[in-house]
Amino acid sequence: MPPRTFHVYIMASASRRLYVGVTGHLTRRIDQHRRLEIKGFTRKYQMVRLVYVEATSDVQSAIRREKQIKGWVRSKKISLIEALNPEWRDLAEDLLGVCPTDRSCHPERSEEPALSIAKESLRCPE
Repeated sequence: MPPRTFHVYIMASASRRLYVGVTGHLTRRIDQHRRLEIKGFTRKYQMVRLVYVEATSDVQSAIRREKQIKGWVRSKKISLIEALNPEWRDLAEDLLGVCPTDRSCHPERSEEPALSIAKESLRCPE
């Protein structure tokens, strides 16, 4: 059986409010965010844009990393996002083949450097 992959991710609203989470099934969790199925903060502020993601094969490491990032001041979270994704693009479309709800997919668009880094971060370390 292949090792499981756990993701620490940051979702953003249109006004750039941030939500930090951890999941063992990234595609399903993004879909839940997009459908506003997660009650509370996520639904209230419409956290529907994936702006940062990193992967690990160890669930405890993922949980520790989520708590670490949640404990950071906003400016440090923004620096983390902008190191990978300076334009705050929705990474879900390119990484997971998930179309954002507010625009159509563009499969013909060439891959940008930030997306190559993001795709690499989705792979679990050996």
